Amino acid sequence: MRIAVYPGSFDPLTYGHLDIIRRASRLFDRLIVSVADNAAKKPVFTAEERVAMIREAILGIPRTSADSFSGLLVDHLRRNKATILIRGLRVVSDMDYEFQLASFNRKLCREAETVFLMPDDSHMYTASSMVKELARLGASVKAFVPPGVWKRLRLQYRR
Repeated sequence: MRIAVYPGSFDPLTYGHLDIIRRASRLFDRLIVSVADNAAKKPVFTAEERVAMIREAILGIPRTSADSFSGLLVDHLRRNKATILIRGLRVVSDMDYEFQLASFNRKLCREAETVFLMPDDSHMYTASSMVKELARLGASVKAFVPPGVWKRLRLQYRR
């Protein structure tokens, strides 16, 4: 069984993330979307809230689940018997950082392979940080995030 993990902060989940999730779900026997619980990043939503938003958004995507983890990603992979890491590449500037991560993860866990997926062109420039900033400033972000995420962002940044 080929189990893949798609890790990230997902603060918040965007349609770009959802596109990667759909693509990865077709490639592997099981996909786990894993929220990194890293308080140093000062997320807008708690890990539990992010997992809940992802679970709502992935309803109907077969063999896909969501959870959270803290600590080393490779330990999370081992706990889930996963050997594949999914990473999204949006723009060329993502590559250097992602290649460094893939190299470190391979050194820490030889059996892990990193698979890079690109989102659809329509989501290529969608970034969670931009979505949060737009929402904070009162702009509608409905075009960038699933409905449940949009509602939570509206509540978070009520004006």
